[in-house]
Amino acid sequence: MSQNTPTTPPVQGPEPHGAAVRRGPFRAGERVQLTDERGRMNTITLTPGTAYHTHKGFLNHDELIGKPEGSMVESNVGQIYQALRPLLSDFVLSMPRGAAVVYPKDAGQIVTMADIYPGARVVEAGVGSGALSISLLRAVGDGGYLHSFERREEFADIARGNVETIFGGPHPAWKISLGDFQDEVVAQEAPGSVDRVVLDMLAPWECIDAVATVLAPGGVWINYVATVTQLSRTAEAIRADGRFTEPDAWESMVRGWHLEGLAVRPDHRMVAHTGFLMVTRRLADGVTGLNLKKKVKAEFSEEDLNAWTPEAVGERAVSDRKLRRAARDAASTVQTKRTQRNTRGEESVEAVKED
Repeated sequence: MSQNTPTTPPVQGPEPHGAAVRRGPFRAGERVQLTDERGRMNTITLTPGTAYHTHKGFLNHDELIGKPEGSMVESNVGQIYQALRPLLSDFVLSMPRGAAVVYPKDAGQIVTMADIYPGARVVEAGVGSGALSISLLRAVGDGGYLHSFERREEFADIARGNVETIFGGPHPAWKISLGDFQDEVVAQEAPGSVDRVVLDMLAPWECIDAVATVLAPGGVWINYVATVTQLSRTAEAIRADGRFTEPDAWESMVRGWHLEGLAVRPDHRMVAHTGFLMVTRRLADGVTGLNLKKKVKAEFSEEDLNAWTPEAVGERAVSDRKLRRAARDAASTVQTKRTQRNTRGEESVEAVKED
């Protein structure tokens, strides 16, 4: 066949969930990132009839609605803004939150190093504000399955609002349940039915039996922990259990670079330690892991065992008032989008009637 012979384009299947809201002109109810001439960025939610106010004038939201992404707009006093939809990394750092989020650099590592693939069956705990859940849902796709477990209802509400905001509505592959992971996952998931387990919690070693029960042979278990003590205790517990491979651990650090003419140098600031990642895999039933030679035997004192408490690791308590406010903020964006969709639908019906 000649190289110039045209080929039939592949048959297009249904559009992945959330793809439509990432394309086309700006619509009412979606978030837009504005960048001024000094590089300062602010994210707003487009609402008809309102304006974005700064000490340098105001910009009407109606000036943006209907414009193509990448437009340049001007405020009432001549301030110029570049308008783009926030990338996932931008959205995560600006979305309503009740708990610290998993940074984009760690979420990317989790998706890749845990081999989260389209169609995979994944369980995760704790959800926090939903940052990692969004990355996992993008990875498993509409044909996959993500079951998230969260102990606090307020966090679940915030996560639900953020997920629906970025996907334009509920995601068909997502299920969220309230309760302790080690109790609920074995009650709701069949033994050996899960491909990947992702844990972001203070004491993952308490979940070894639950993970071993639901994770399929060869499945990947990845943990995100903040301190060396947590990392060490989790690794030793996994080794002692014998149903998993030798764990691997690492951390990632991201340093930007200043680019201006010949003044090319590292930025003065960087995203350094945020947490440790540790990965291991489930062995087949009845198989014992390799007995690797170890030079040091870990023994934990009472002080070590208590070092992972929320207070010891520096976790700040979040007030109920702040959680309720974050949940309202997350839900309000979703409600604005729904209202605008309903309004557009009614306008379309009226137009048909007039015709």
